[in-house]
Amino acid sequence: MTQSFHPPQRILLGPGPSDVSPRVLEAMGRPTIGHLDPVFVAMMDELKCLLQYAFRTRNELTLPVSAPGSAGMETAFVNLVEPGDSVIVCQNGVFGLRMQENVERCGATAVIVKDEWGQPVDPNKLEDTLKAHPEARTVAFVQSETSTGVESDTRALVEIAHKHDCLAIVDAVTALGGTPVETDDWKIDAIYAGSQKCLSCTPGLAPVSFSEAAAERIRKRRHKVQSWFLDLNLVMAYWGQGAKRSYHHTAPINALYGLHEALVILEEEGIEHAWARHRRNHTALRDGLEAMGLRFLVEPAHRLPQLNAVRVPEGVDEAAVRAALLNDYGIEIGAGLGPLAGKIWRIGLMGHASNQRNVYILLSALEHILGRQGVALERGVALAAAQKRYAQDS
Repeated sequence: MTQSFHPPQRILLGPGPSDVSPRVLEAMGRPTIGHLDPVFVAMMDELKCLLQYAFRTRNELTLPVSAPGSAGMETAFVNLVEPGDSVIVCQNGVFGLRMQENVERCGATAVIVKDEWGQPVDPNKLEDTLKAHPEARTVAFVQSETSTGVESDTRALVEIAHKHDCLAIVDAVTALGGTPVETDDWKIDAIYAGSQKCLSCTPGLAPVSFSEAAAERIRKRRHKVQSWFLDLNLVMAYWGQGAKRSYHHTAPINALYGLHEALVILEEEGIEHAWARHRRNHTALRDGLEAMGLRFLVEPAHRLPQLNAVRVPEGVDEAAVRAALLNDYGIEIGAGLGPLAGKIWRIGLMGHASNQRNVYILLSALEHILGRQGVALERGVALAAAQKRYAQDS
């Protein structure tokens, strides 16, 4: 007979999911009630307010899509892009490629602005492309590219998009909760994220937010949204204000309990403090890794504190290092993707997992494993460097 599944205890220090707070897991185990129950509806209103806090916005059209972060991406594109549109897509990693795929599946034309993987989106290239394509209606880019750990200048890119009368779609899947996201201040039109990264909830929900300009475009579409499930004209009848809600789909009730609790935790800490915590743990990890002789893919000015792309040293079997971390220490880190496969590790310090203890454990484990592979390094130097950084930052 098949037995119940009991997963091992891991420390999740990869590109996502991140470690889930015990408070979130406890919240998800609470009694299931109906998705139109008045008590649940009241919780939905709180959840919207908490998401507005996380996104730093007053956008009315702010809600969690009942599906993973990739569905948040698709929600933005299928609602704002119509057949025949021209969309400028900035590509500097995997998720810019996925944006192109979404545009083309909407029957639109994707005009690509390319930058090297590990580099931020170049605002000058975007400006030049928009001048060459005055027919464009939308610009899309990734603020926090999960495949490389690079952060682009969202404010500048949105300003350029608006200068050319385009709406701006922003991928903040790895950013939200870990690094500044200022939806209203930067005048972002559509933004989406995921529940499983710096928010430290389980995977399966995609927070999104749309400006009034974006909502107006959705209301004035010439064609039906190609996805019934993701059509925000329909979804908002369920997620709108007030006690009266129209049935659209059966919401993932217990998962929404978890997201609510994760956002309560974020609000309790204070979002600016959460950003500072991610930055503090990143700098300690950075100092420890560099003390071991390891180098980063991304230049310091553009590094995400919550997603560290670290170059694999010459002669080191990167897959064997990841396997040893997982099997001997219960630590998960990520591999490189696309042209960076086999060349980098992706080390996440996200949400609940972004803490001093995990920095120390990872550095000690990496030092031991790399030493076994013949890397010349001084034992104890990584931990000492991290400890010194924490002392300086305290």
